Amino acid sequence: MKEQLRYKYKIKRKYFQHSAREVADGAISDIIAEAFAHSDRFLIYYSFGSEADTHALISRLIGAGKSVYLPRVEGEKIVPVRYSGDEGELVKNGYGIYEPQGQAYDGQIEVCITPLLAVNPRGFRLGYGGGYYDRYFTDNPNILKVGAGYFLQYTDEFKEEEFDKPLDLFVCERGIINFER
Repeated sequence: MKEQLRYKYKIKRKYFQHSAREVADGAISDIIAEAFAHSDRFLIYYSFGSEADTHALISRLIGAGKSVYLPRVEGEKIVPVRYSGDEGELVKNGYGIYEPQGQAYDGQIEVCITPLLAVNPRGFRLGYGGGYYDRYFTDNPNILKVGAGYFLQYTDEFKEEEFDKPLDLFVCERGIINFER
């Protein structure tokens, strides 16, 4: 069931294109930058494919003096690695996702901007199936968990499982959906 939903939402996201996507990406970036202006340390996915674009947001936060970390897969976990905005610091991993090189950061991250294929009204995300973010959230329970995506990804088509960790918020082009945790 989840595999079919993953496929469905990859297709829906893929066909959400051109100016509508650009406007939505700009709105998501604006909303995140404004809503979390008081935060200093962000873990943000480096978008690829049809994911909600985070590249402009990352540049904007770095330009505002924020500390931005990108996730890197190490075994079964992701670790945050500081990113300066220089694309030369990135290498493609086995999934085709760009990851930062350098030393893993073991300090406190305030906000984690998380990718997703879909999110339900209870705040649970449908990811790519590796469980990396769920494990990261288990190890970092005090982090603010923020999903980023398009409103078309908000659905009640799936139920969470016992190991899934809920998001606190979902940011889309229409605004912030608060799951009231």
